[in-house]
Amino acid sequence: MRYIRKISEYAIAGGIGALVVFGLQGCEKKDDTNAFGEAAQKQGAFVVIDELPNGSYKIAQEYPSETTRVILRSKEGSERILSQDELDMLIKEEAKKIEEGTSPLTNPELSSGMPSLGTILLSSAAGAILGSYIGNKLFNNQNYQAQRRTQYKTPQTYSKSTDSFNKAKATSAASSTKKSTGFFGSKSTSSGSKSLFSTGG
Repeated sequence: MRYIRKISEYAIAGGIGALVVFGLQGCEKKDDTNAFGEAAQKQGAFVVIDELPNGSYKIAQEYPSETTRVILRSKEGSERILSQDELDMLIKEEAKKIEEGTSPLTNPELSSGMPSLGTILLSSAAGAILGSYIGNKLFNNQNYQAQRRTQYKTPQTYSKSTDSFNKAKATSAASSTKKSTGFFGSKSTSSGSKSLFSTGG
């Protein structure tokens, strides 16, 4: 299908190839809270948001990437990358609602309404990264954790996203451990070795 080819092009441009996309799907499912919080600190995210026929939005694809990029796919099928200014504006508007208690993400009484694009964005990993300054008001909010699950197009989309970020977190942790305990990461009394094989920066 045409949009699959386009999205693949966006993904590759964002620094993640098809092998990584498919390789992240087989991980054992775990609690997503830690992985999602980790995304806000260390990872990027590639997110595709679909506009539905009724004018609402759902997260159609989501996985770790070297850079954070959000693709908006209209109900007519056209696609475009949301600019940084657009993302900042959407998150700022939703953050204001959270502060005022009028966001469905944190107010259960409003959860049955039609979510805005900003609500969907902050439900995604990209929103967690870009809106990380909101911090505990989201990640430790039970309604937010419950609402996140409902903002994905299918339960399978949510599960794949969760698995992929858990996988990326585990891979990152293993890589860090290897660096700190490997030949080049071990402490040495030789200042020359430290300089030549430094993994910092």
